[in-house]
Amino acid sequence: MILAQLHQIAPHSTALAAFFQDQAPGFSPLDLWHNMGILAKGVAILLFIMSIWSLAVMIDRALYFSAARKQSREFAPKVAGALKEGRLDEAVKVADRNKKSHLAEVVTAGLQEFRNYGSGGAITLDQIEASKRALERSEAIVHAKLKRGLGALATIGSTAPFIGLFGTVVGILNAFQSIATSKTSGIGAVAGGISEALVTTAFGLIVAIPAVMTFNYFTNRVEAFDVEMDNSSSELVDYFLKQNQRR
Repeated sequence: MILAQLHQIAPHSTALAAFFQDQAPGFSPLDLWHNMGILAKGVAILLFIMSIWSLAVMIDRALYFSAARKQSREFAPKVAGALKEGRLDEAVKVADRNKKSHLAEVVTAGLQEFRNYGSGGAITLDQIEASKRALERSEAIVHAKLKRGLGALATIGSTAPFIGLFGTVVGILNAFQSIATSKTSGIGAVAGGISEALVTTAFGLIVAIPAVMTFNYFTNRVEAFDVEMDNSSSELVDYFLKQNQRR
């Protein structure tokens, strides 16, 4: 009797195993792509474009900030020495040789305005005020340059998870639609929709997390650069005031 029951169970076990084997989807990237619907593929393509865009911004800002930091360290002691000796022309030349430095760009604007406004005689308060306004304008321009691209990082970091969530909803809907169409609740009926839902969710998080982290990092760097520019501007104005008092 046991042998007879085993004979009856064997065909059902074989059929069940064949069901799972036939219906189980592949989980390689290519198989997952083929299992995706049109909307899910559109979501994946959009997230891929956003990831490339954010990566380009990260590389650009990293190189720009590194060059600004390096040249500013070289610029600060040289221009300070030139100003102590009263050589404004030499200070301007030093700034021109460090064009990627955020400090050099700000200080150059103030020095040029001071030199162009003056008539070669005594230093006037109007001359100092003109230089101060030039420094403020230059700071605003440099600040905008430093923040270039950071808005895109913030947008990508905040929207990528929701775009991935949209792909998740689409995948779940496709899974239920497959169940209704095939009239079965087997794993093969829902595997495609579930896989595209999970893939788009993961892809959205992969795009968003680095974007948010680098945005916060670069924002802190910009704030540090702003402090350095404010200090340099105030020191230059103090230098002009001291020169005015001496004369």
